Amino acid sequence: MNFIKLNAIDSTNDFLKALASSQKVENFTVVTAKSQWKGKGQMGSEWQTEDNKNLITSILIKKTISNTESIFVLNIAIAISIIEALKTFKIPDLSIKWPNDIMSGNKKIAGILIENNIKESGKIQSIVGIGLNVNQLNFENLPKASSLKAITGVEYDTEEILFKIIDAIKLNVASIKSENAGILWKKYHDFLFKIGKPVVFENSKNEKFMGIIQKVNTNGLLDVMLEDDSIHSYGIKEISMIY
Repeated sequence: MNFIKLNAIDSTNDFLKALASSQKVENFTVVTAKSQWKGKGQMGSEWQTEDNKNLITSILIKKTISNTESIFVLNIAIAISIIEALKTFKIPDLSIKWPNDIMSGNKKIAGILIENNIKESGKIQSIVGIGLNVNQLNFENLPKASSLKAITGVEYDTEEILFKIIDAIKLNVASIKSENAGILWKKYHDFLFKIGKPVVFENSKNEKFMGIIQKVNTNGLLDVMLEDDSIHSYGIKEISMIY
């Protein structure tokens, strides 16, 4: 495994993308940084992090998914891998908030951003960005955020956590390659935040409504049962969860 450690960078995802476009880069090449000032989250949001307190990493994954239908399955595999790795450190009440935020209780502790590059050959190369709050304790103006240390009171070795995550990713990615994605879907739904429970949602028109999460379908959309018992499918930009 090619492991690149940086002190400071604008974005580990951008660094790894540039590297992969300029030279041949080994599969599962990992880039980490102690600090990052242009971290990106879902839908263009900014990922804020204190220097040298958290896990900031990007991982190159190629030769795994070969069609756009498998892109969400990779999201699933990465989210499951983080959960499974964190379970070995006895982090409590772990779940995945659709599509791939990692939660402990009602607090977000990690985010995932996967950027896919479809080559002329049709092969897909993915840059998997992971931001995991590890030892940071100050989350001013971020009431829904927390960290492993804030939750357990324990100081963690971010590199040890990273290697556990990578080991889990390699195992779960193997399920995609061997076409055993059904195993990943089952695990994902087992870990899905608020599944089967009444939840308040807000749509793009700022209208609130009650619904019960049924599942995430194969297109990555959230299937929600509404109060009239009808089931509607929503994309990530269409609704948000109030919790």
